[in-house]
Amino acid sequence: MQNIKISSKVDKEVWGELKLIASESHQNVSGLLTEAIREYVQRKRVRPDVLKHIDDSMNENEELGRLLAK
Repeated sequence: MQNIKISSKVDKEVWGELKLIASESHQNVSGLLTEAIREYVQRKRVRPDVLKHIDDSMNENEELGRLLAK
């Protein structure tokens, strides 16, 4: 995997907490940031897929829903 260098501004208190977590877990800040970004992206990408599957399922089972509602 190829790494890139990024630059951003982060709240000083949050940065301190991140550095503390890195120290306590014997990881580097870069690794923790990569993990956090990966999890964020996955959360944002999965949600639309899940909603589409739910919507598809509701459409496929519309008649069953009406019967169960009676």
